[in-house]
Amino acid sequence: MIIDCHCHAGRASGWRGPFDTSAPLGRYSKRARAAGIGRTVVFSVFHHDYAEGNRAVARIVAAAPDHLTGFAFVHAERDKGRIGALVREAVDTFGFRGIKVHRYDARITREVCKAALEHDIPILYDPMAEVDPLPLIAGEYPGVNFIIPHLGSFADDWRAQNAFIGTLARFDNVYTDTSGVRYFDLLIEALKAAGPGKILFGSDGPFLHPGLELAKVRALPLRGRDLGLVLGENARRLLRLGESRGPAVPKLELHGALVDP
Repeated sequence: MIIDCHCHAGRASGWRGPFDTSAPLGRYSKRARAAGIGRTVVFSVFHHDYAEGNRAVARIVAAAPDHLTGFAFVHAERDKGRIGALVREAVDTFGFRGIKVHRYDARITREVCKAALEHDIPILYDPMAEVDPLPLIAGEYPGVNFIIPHLGSFADDWRAQNAFIGTLARFDNVYTDTSGVRYFDLLIEALKAAGPGKILFGSDGPFLHPGLELAKVRALPLRGRDLGLVLGENARRLLRLGESRGPAVPKLELHGALVDP
């Protein structure tokens, strides 16, 4: 199964851009099906209240549990003191399989790492090119798996992406996803340095086209089992898909689910 490990969903109250306004999945879902993507990891857009945002994502997942897996989004500073409770609700009630943190909100904290450790789930952390602290974080929390999207920078910062490859290769608990990486040769360098077991396919949908992002992976010099690792097996293993970890369907009313036609 092809698994897209990086997709936004839901609606928030911002107007700075689609990343904090709305991420409907109707068009994405059609494109994903056409590309052969069988499951997608979804998490909230940037939100003024991630408790509300995560519950909205839970309703979306409940509408398509055979194709969607949820991650809990948390704000490392604004949610200080309640991150454990937010993650516990997401895992135990909604059946979510990971945590999303973005430096656009705030830098990752020990509280976030401890919540991931407690529930044995990965963290998808976007450092926005601030990759220097990642060896410190990964070294201090070897029991937590960190997925660093975009090779460390969505902003086309090849210096940060190039620097991150060393961390990716060095630490067993550091992974990356392919979403939004424009410098294709850096993906090849990451593959050579860290191997196919450290790279996950991600699209950054619905903002980026999943079929186009998947084409990048298929263009990599990968065949057979190695290609299968990147396309889905790595994500399946990290997220423990197939294992029972809470309700199969979130126990929420489906009213208001944002899966458009």
